[in-house]
Amino acid sequence: MSTITRAETHDVRFPTSQTLDGSDAMNPDPDYSAAYLALHTDAADGLSGHSFVFTIGRGNDVQVAAVALVADRVVGRDVEALLADLGGLWRELVHDSQLRWLGPEKGPIHMAIGAVVNALWDLRAKRADLPLWQLLARLSPEELVDLVDFRYLQDALTREDALELLRAAVPGRAEREQQLLDEGYPAYTTTPGWLGYSDEKLARLAREAVAEGFTQIKLKVGADLDDDIRRLTVAREAVGPDIRIAVDANQRWERTEAIRWVGALSQFDLAWVEEPTSPDDVLAHAAIAAAIAPIPVATGEHAASRIVFKQLLLAGGADVVQIDATRVAGVNENIAILLLAAKFGVRVCPHAGGVGLCEVVQHLSMFDWIAVSGTEDDRMIEFVDHLHEHFVEPVVVDGGRYRAPRRPGSGAEMHPAPLVEYAWPWS
Repeated sequence: MSTITRAETHDVRFPTSQTLDGSDAMNPDPDYSAAYLALHTDAADGLSGHSFVFTIGRGNDVQVAAVALVADRVVGRDVEALLADLGGLWRELVHDSQLRWLGPEKGPIHMAIGAVVNALWDLRAKRADLPLWQLLARLSPEELVDLVDFRYLQDALTREDALELLRAAVPGRAEREQQLLDEGYPAYTTTPGWLGYSDEKLARLAREAVAEGFTQIKLKVGADLDDDIRRLTVAREAVGPDIRIAVDANQRWERTEAIRWVGALSQFDLAWVEEPTSPDDVLAHAAIAAAIAPIPVATGEHAASRIVFKQLLLAGGADVVQIDATRVAGVNENIAILLLAAKFGVRVCPHAGGVGLCEVVQHLSMFDWIAVSGTEDDRMIEFVDHLHEHFVEPVVVDGGRYRAPRRPGSGAEMHPAPLVEYAWPWS
């Protein structure tokens, strides 16, 4: 028996605004940040669970406070009991009668719950001596559905639906796991596309992306239509006709504006249009998707919960589901979202632009391929070449494909040095 003895939090901020890395139409000067959590135990193995919530600077202290508040709920508790029932813990925290008032199921508290849940998954994977993707992919369908809260989902996805999907994917699990280990998982890159970059830097990075094996790049758009047309012209000339180009408006447009703007950009053979409007406006997403078809609408990185994803899918507002490793309440809720996407036959291409997101969300996509959807076809994980060196197991992308992580855990653990060097306030 072991106990969680301490919850350690850190406000970590990287000055990415100085180079305009991460800049887009809604967020012109982000400082990529992490509200970081480590759960320590008194176990003889010395293992701890690590996680974070991604933010872009101001307000990261608020998120850290929320993480500390929720993490206090597990300090002093039996580790083995918590790890044995992470579905029960998820329900306990999400449906806490007092914490729930601060959401419900959205905002800093919901993401803080995700940090606690994810830290425990990191610890469980380390104790199992498996990377998280492999741990999840080896759970039985019954074990997986026990992790999911089907409240508010049953008009779209029932426990029986989920079991049917998961059982259908059991044949071939071993073969897909080996294929993943041999070949990796497809990636696309946003590295060339930040809005603050010059045309020259855009063209150079786009050509480098093609040389590195990427078959899709993504550009930020939405601030000025003439600038977008010019930048897409530069990008298309740099990569040629066979490389896919997606665009991301980062919620900039109204419904009618989005339809008009995308119409003007459609000449560039767009792979998808990402976050065309408010992440909460399901009806506008559906209207935009219908109007710009066959150009797909991709969305989800700012969707507050599995409930919003359910509505987007029921309304036809998401042709590409973009899960995020830290926006919702952790691994359990992302499993629910992956099951919803599988039920509706919609592909999943995660958001992974922020610090540490590539390291963590890759585990969810790899699990999805092996144990949920059973396919990697037309699916890819976003890659941005920023800040990976700060993680104990930095993501490896080679030939335009993510290489399956082998180290036990979720990939969220950072080295001790950046926790001090980039602690806020900066000295």
